[in-house]
Amino acid sequence: MARRRKVTGEELELWRRVAARAERLHPAPKPEGAVPPLLRKSKPKPPPMAEDPFRLEAFHLGQTAPTQPARHDLQPGLADRIGSQPVQMDHKAFTRMKRGKLVPDARLDLHGMRLDRAHPALTRFILTSHAAGHRLVLVITGKGKRSQDDGPIPTPRGVLRHNVPQWLGMPPLSQIVLQVAQAHITHGGEGAYYVYLRRSR
Repeated sequence: MARRRKVTGEELELWRRVAARAERLHPAPKPEGAVPPLLRKSKPKPPPMAEDPFRLEAFHLGQTAPTQPARHDLQPGLADRIGSQPVQMDHKAFTRMKRGKLVPDARLDLHGMRLDRAHPALTRFILTSHAAGHRLVLVITGKGKRSQDDGPIPTPRGVLRHNVPQWLGMPPLSQIVLQVAQAHITHGGEGAYYVYLRRSR
């Protein structure tokens, strides 16, 4: 079959129509000010993918740390704790007692005793005073000696002074003790306690 060298007019016209509809693979840059052609109808975007639950977010050291240091909730002093207790006895009698106007019916001096001797002595004294019908008694503990070296963990000054209020608030003494207050300076001040007892039945 002989090879044809010339293109007919019909073939040339068909080629022009196809070339007019075809798009260039690498279009030339558009000149400034040219009106862009109508955009084709864009395909719908696929729905966004769900977040990966195992993806870790960025984190830097100390981002959740508080900006200001936290305040320490220190336990109030012994005098503040005893002074903050509600008044259980008659208010007028309590005021007179705090001013040193009431004379104690009996007194116990624990000054210099060890804990193993002081606790039984206090229990015996309070029970005996209550049985005798006394209302106001005085318990002398002393202020305690200040040690030369407290060490890494300081201990409170005056072991008896800190333990006597706890003993008075424990059975069997808690059932007959109505009020505990720091004594007036005339009766020992910080080194003594007023103990107001309930009426004996």
